[in-house]
Amino acid sequence: MRLKTKLVLAITALVFLVAGMLSLVYVSELLHASVQQTYDTDRTGAAQIWSALDNALRAGLKDRRVDPNNPAQLRTLEAEAVRGSDALKASIDALNSSSLTVYDINIADAQGGTLLSSDPGNQDKPLPARPNYSELLNNGTLQLMREVFGTPRVFDIVIPLNRNGALFAAVHVGVRTTLLGALYKPLLQKAALLMGFSLGTALLVAFLLSNFALRPLEEISEQLDHWTASGETTNELAVTPKRDTAERVSSKIEMIGQRMKNVEEVFSALKENLNQILGNLQDGILLFTGGGRAVLVSEAARRFLDHDQETILGKQAADVFDRSTVLGRRLLDAFESGSSLVMEEIRTEAGLHIQASVDFIRDEEMHQDLGALVTLHDLESTAAVQSELELSRRMAAIGRLTSGVGHEVKNPINAIVVHLELLKAKLGDQGAPAMRHLDVIDSEIHRLDRVVQMLVDFSRPVELKLREQDLGSIVRDVLALAQEELSTHNVTLVSHIPEEPMIANVDTDLLKQAVLNVIQNGAQAMPEGGKLDVTLEESSEANELSQGKYAVLRVRDEGMGIPEDIRTKIFDLYFTTKTAGSGIGLAMTYRILQLHQGSIDVQSKIGEGTEFELRVPLAAAEWGRRQSRSASPEATKGPVG
Repeated sequence: MRLKTKLVLAITALVFLVAGMLSLVYVSELLHASVQQTYDTDRTGAAQIWSALDNALRAGLKDRRVDPNNPAQLRTLEAEAVRGSDALKASIDALNSSSLTVYDINIADAQGGTLLSSDPGNQDKPLPARPNYSELLNNGTLQLMREVFGTPRVFDIVIPLNRNGALFAAVHVGVRTTLLGALYKPLLQKAALLMGFSLGTALLVAFLLSNFALRPLEEISEQLDHWTASGETTNELAVTPKRDTAERVSSKIEMIGQRMKNVEEVFSALKENLNQILGNLQDGILLFTGGGRAVLVSEAARRFLDHDQETILGKQAADVFDRSTVLGRRLLDAFESGSSLVMEEIRTEAGLHIQASVDFIRDEEMHQDLGALVTLHDLESTAAVQSELELSRRMAAIGRLTSGVGHEVKNPINAIVVHLELLKAKLGDQGAPAMRHLDVIDSEIHRLDRVVQMLVDFSRPVELKLREQDLGSIVRDVLALAQEELSTHNVTLVSHIPEEPMIANVDTDLLKQAVLNVIQNGAQAMPEGGKLDVTLEESSEANELSQGKYAVLRVRDEGMGIPEDIRTKIFDLYFTTKTAGSGIGLAMTYRILQLHQGSIDVQSKIGEGTEFELRVPLAAAEWGRRQSRSASPEATKGPVG
């Protein structure tokens, strides 16, 4: 079977199916509308009969005394009032003669007996058991058609008349399904004729459309021949037997698709490698086309611009760079003038020290601009990294020196302690003048031993016991431990810890020691007391290890601040400005955070206080869970304890 024939049959079947479904829907809606309209009309008539019944009972039972223990007397009075009302009989006759679907009309008492009926044979007999008309209204289309055109049945439209909250009488209007069917058949015949006409017209249109739809295939085939005008493809198509036009077009498209697939695989591999390279770069890289549209943006570029990587792609340079900023204005001037910018140092409004370059790519032979490459380099980050490396180098050297010195000093100290104890034993007399000097020597030797032990502990390699822990729980434990000590020094501890867990892979004991060192350092900076603010939150900056985010712990005090000339030395081993300090606490904190692939930074202003910022990478699994949540955790604020 040729494709043309298949297409004609497929379109014809589809149109037939659609037209048939629409016709069935139309017939269904028409049937439901007819049943509903019949209900509305007959119920309106039943309501008029109910009104006449109410008036008849009020007039007939007025001033009549009834024995409550004699129901027969009450029914007799009801029957007299109903049967004696000409208005009620007129209402019944009017509905019975005007409605084409009413089978009979009955007036029933509270016990279900017939007081008055349009069928004299029903009078004074129990009402026939009939389903309510509402069942017919609630039926589906198929069930409704079976009821209307199947075995004849009578459905009642009932309007009760209540007195004192109880049923007193009721109007029953019977509607016969055969009468409904007779009323509906003319409408159904018209719908069938309309459906047949629609289907015939649809089939004719489908046949014509299928013929017109196949005409452009030859033109498509010629265009494909033009696109595939290479020697290899032409030879491949030449040996293809002359078959149906659609088959030849399909064969050509398949060949082109294979080519595109091969090109896409190569492009995807190149793009993945390029994204990986750009993701590892610390410099912001932006590549623009000759028309000034961004086509390549590194992940680090968002640190320099107020845009995300995805929002920059495809935008013009004027939309990427903000002229109201120093950096944006300088870069836009370079784009507009077409002059290169060579490693120009720019100080932004936020205080960042950036080295910016704009290199234009030109085709000298064609005298055409192919694009531009923008490079943004953070000089402060470079200086910070160099400072970190220098500090790490110095601490490593101090560690090696300390390890050797500690080992060499411990043995003489142990010998001195032993001989000192022997000397005390030989003197014997505790009240001798020399004993006081020996006690001083003993005290100082033990103090020296503790200092040497601290040096040895600091320089000894640390075996991390990493486990996934909630950082909020760790910080709360440290705050609870430090609360009592800080309160004795008139220091108010205020915390901002999120209730939602922030999971990180850490050594709990070491991290607690690092946090406690910083908190104690902040408290010692306020000898007269003050407020110590501790905040744990998630940083928007990504970390390279878990491809996620950092957790940031900020500890801010209200002390006098750290002078700028000694700010870079506070993490050096043994450096301290306190009379009773050892200079090991912050150095140990720095080392613990390095072991956790984190960092510590300090910001301070004289007279305003100091803020330490501890950064710990969140676990990769935790970051994945946090990305899937739409809402960020709410922080619980208030004093600890």
